Amino acid sequence: MNTNRHESDLLPRHSGRDCRNLVQQSASPDTSFSGSEWDRSRAETQRMTENDIGTLVVGAAIAVYRELGPGLLETVYEVTLARELDERGLTVDRQVPIAITYKGIRFVEGFRADLIVAGKVIVELKSVERVTAAHKKQVQTYLRLTGFKLGYLLNFGEAVMKTGITRCVNGLEE
Repeated sequence: MNTNRHESDLLPRHSGRDCRNLVQQSASPDTSFSGSEWDRSRAETQRMTENDIGTLVVGAAIAVYRELGPGLLETVYEVTLARELDERGLTVDRQVPIAITYKGIRFVEGFRADLIVAGKVIVELKSVERVTAAHKKQVQTYLRLTGFKLGYLLNFGEAVMKTGITRCVNGLEE
C-alpha cells in the first residue's frame, strides 16, 4: 500500500442522489492538534467542503477499525469515531434529533442521526454482518429530510473496513 496517497485521491466522486460502496485502498494520515493549531483547525472546518470532511471521516473510520477491529456494538464505534474526528479538528455531534414535517405537522424527533460532522455530513453507523439496501435507503432519506448533501454509512461489522464504507450523496456538486 502506498501510504503517501491521500484519501481524496481514492474516493470516487458522484453527483445527484446516489449511494456507492467505497472499495479503494485508503491511507489514514495521523493528525493531531494543540494550542493555536487547534483553534485554527476549528475555524478551517467552517470553510471545508463536504468532500473534504468526507475524506477525514473515511480516514478516521479506518483508523478506528484498525485499532478496534470488527464486531463491537455500534455505540463503541460511535464514541471512538467521534473522538477520532474531534482529534482531527472536526466538530462532531452525536445522536442528534432531527425534526420532520408530516402533513404540515412538525415532529421534533423524527429520527436521530448517529453523527453529524462539521454541521455538513451525516454519518450512520452499523455493526452488522452485511449492509442491506434498506440501510442505504435510510441514509438517503436522512439526506433528503435534512437537506444535507453528503452522508456515509459505515459498517464496522465487515471483515475489511473498506468494504463497509458507503458514500451517499443528495445533489452534491463536485
